Amino acid sequence: MGARGDSATLRSLPAVHELAGALDAPHALAVAAARQAIAEQRAAVVAGEPVAANLLPRARELLTEMERGSLRRVLNATGVILHTNLGRAPLPAAAREAVARAADGYLNLELELESGERGSRHDHVEVLLCELTGAEAAIVVNNGAGAVLLAAAALAGPGRGIVVARGQLVEIGGGFRIPEVIVQSGARLIEVGTTNRTRLDDYARALESHDDVGAIMRVHQSNFRTVGFVEEVPIEALCELGVPVIDDVGSGWLASQPASMLGGLMLAGGAAVGDEPPIASSVAAGAALTCFSGDKLLGGPQAGLIVGRRDAVAAARRHPLARALRIDKLSLAALEATLRLYLDPERALREIPVLAMLAVDEATLAARAERLAAAVGDRASVTRAAGKAGGGALPLLELEGPVVSLDADPEPLARALRHGDPPVIARIHDGQVLLDPRTLADDEVELVAGAARAALSGE
Repeated sequence: MGARGDSATLRSLPAVHELAGALDAPHALAVAAARQAIAEQRAAVVAGEPVAANLLPRARELLTEMERGSLRRVLNATGVILHTNLGRAPLPAAAREAVARAADGYLNLELELESGERGSRHDHVEVLLCELTGAEAAIVVNNGAGAVLLAAAALAGPGRGIVVARGQLVEIGGGFRIPEVIVQSGARLIEVGTTNRTRLDDYARALESHDDVGAIMRVHQSNFRTVGFVEEVPIEALCELGVPVIDDVGSGWLASQPASMLGGLMLAGGAAVGDEPPIASSVAAGAALTCFSGDKLLGGPQAGLIVGRRDAVAAARRHPLARALRIDKLSLAALEATLRLYLDPERALREIPVLAMLAVDEATLAARAERLAAAVGDRASVTRAAGKAGGGALPLLELEGPVVSLDADPEPLARALRHGDPPVIARIHDGQVLLDPRTLADDEVELVAGAARAALSGE
């Protein structure tokens, strides 16, 4: 099409008000959908691409998308349990019910019903956290990075140093790095040791050389591991140096004691959760503040949990950042419900999806995979592959098990699955689209199968 044809086509595009008037929707939504449909057509004309004869169908599609909203439920068939892009831990049923109750009108978020006086939102979970970890006190903020920032600001802050091993100056995801978090707290970073080996003497010399140290920080390698010629100082030894210790354990393995059912949880292939530090162990060692996330191995909502000594937690509560980082009422309701499940370890293992996915047995996965493959049809087959814990937890763990492979060009098929209703998020491995039953609930199998059939038929 030449320049004259382009101009004629552009002039023939309907006016926004004309196209919007043909849509059955509130005026603002209709105008937005019409404007976007016309803009798409105009861009296609300028690029020399095929153009639609009628813009009304596209405008209706856009209107449907706008009315539906951007945040949507998706089905996770990737085999990555704590998928950061998909919101990490799926909430237990009890937590979802608690969120619904909290959203239904007012609630006693910061009110003591007995006295009628103002209370603290932390009171709703502090007793639970202390009982489950052995800590003297606790506070909760809106995410894990916020917990570390608040701990650093409360125990050190402007003009004081925080000692960290060089091998623990990690990036915790999204480009956020421990050195930058410490700088934002106002504290000064004091590095000790080397990338692979740090000894107790390294910390001791740093304390002798600097009289302004506010805290030592230990950072768990949540999303990677160093192996080979390595050495690090145990938390117990750090706590004996006479300086407050901040222990960022990251993933939140909330076992009430290492020998409990959850502490001894066996994973696929007989592996144990042995390299994730239990929160209770850090508390027992004497850490002033222990920080961890709510939406990783804990299996709850996004939150940053801080437990530890009463004086250290009180300092965190008093700090101005505590208000800026405070947790909202819906997340707090979900967290309280999740923590209550841990009071009964057998129930927690059964009802917290993250724990159930980690511990699911081979027979259950095989039955789920066979059922899914049969429902999809002849172009589906059962094979084997390895999933992941994801979300900065258990980085070396390979969750090997049965998966369903789909016979089709992988990229277009994965795209079609994402565009379904509900969207299905699969993974591509060795040129195959795989659907992993580990991250699917039993009642999601038919939904995924239907989406796969539709995607395959639309090739």
